[in-house]
Amino acid sequence: MAGTATVSNTAPSLGKILAAPFVATFRFLVLLAEASPTMRQLNQLSQTSDEELAKRGVSREDEVRRIMGVNSAL
Repeated sequence: MAGTATVSNTAPSLGKILAAPFVATFRFLVLLAEASPTMRQLNQLSQTSDEELAKRGVSREDEVRRIMGVNSAL
């Protein structure tokens, strides 16, 4: 049985070359945002059920205000 392999070495387009620094910067900023303690707490809150929050005697809105602080009004 014979097999074939095709390798295509096309040069990247000018658009991809010009966009690469912006894509890298955006990915870095997303990485920084996801690594922040605030984002970690919000992720943990989103994984917590309403029943668990009720057992603690807090609402989801109260927890968001506590986590976000002054920024919760934005």
